[in-house]
Amino acid sequence: MKMQNVVNGPQNVSSIILGCMRMPALTVAEAAKMISCAAELGINFYDHATVYGEGEAETRFGDAFPLTGLKREDVILQSKCGLHFDRGEFDWTQKDILESVDGSLKRLKTDHLDVLLLHRPDVLFDPEEIAETFDMLEKSGKVLHFGVSNVTPGQLELLKKFVKQPLVFNQLQLSLDQSQLIDAGLYINNTTTDRSTDRDNGILDYCRLHDITIQAWSPLQISMFKGCFVDHPDYPELNAVLAKLGEKYGVAKTAIAIAWILRHPAKMQAIAGTMNPDHLKDICDATKVELTHHEWYELYLASGKFLP
Repeated sequence: MKMQNVVNGPQNVSSIILGCMRMPALTVAEAAKMISCAAELGINFYDHATVYGEGEAETRFGDAFPLTGLKREDVILQSKCGLHFDRGEFDWTQKDILESVDGSLKRLKTDHLDVLLLHRPDVLFDPEEIAETFDMLEKSGKVLHFGVSNVTPGQLELLKKFVKQPLVFNQLQLSLDQSQLIDAGLYINNTTTDRSTDRDNGILDYCRLHDITIQAWSPLQISMFKGCFVDHPDYPELNAVLAKLGEKYGVAKTAIAIAWILRHPAKMQAIAGTMNPDHLKDICDATKVELTHHEWYELYLASGKFLP
């Protein structure tokens, strides 16, 4: 497993994160097996959110973790707060953040989160209120590091004006199919394609400039919830290149798709949301692959893009 140190954040963390959104589908015993499998593959970073199964993902993890034989200090536990689809709003108020953290700690059966991310922007957020809340969480020892998810440069700047703690992560969507983070910078000033549309205000470069580690979510997905592009009939050219490079490096096509993300010099992490141990092993094999400059572009073009 490839390990990395996060600037101003946790050290010696795995470049692959196990995303636990689908963990509610497992029994406690199955969840323990999945956590142990991830650890055996070198993963020490586990991503949660209060919205995943309305807390059930954290509950399942908390019940399963004692069965693994792992120690709390062996793992990085991250959770996210702020999404409330049940009541039709996003909420970054102090009351909600504090209640969310306490709920996560109870469900995960731990006394602290290594990382707390604000999960998608509450457009009514008060940065001074958030700063006060982060101070309370840090002082109490309930949260060690802070970050955001799906947040723009302007929103980050507004937060940073008041928040004293470094914001060390931004969780953003990125895959060979959903490559908007990269597209706008390549197709700049090009009216022949909508890929030149700046959909995120240059967040990739912003994060690199400000030492914010990007965590790529849905790294194998078509759009948000339309399945995986690996072996999908609508992506024959991409799958041909994935297969060719997989044969060259002795890994599955899935590993090559993840290696494409890890090859980027931004030093991103990739979130693996699978609850299948064999699939997770294939994903982790990505850390054994160092794609060449040419191969990275070959994959990008095979996914349906072109050089302007």
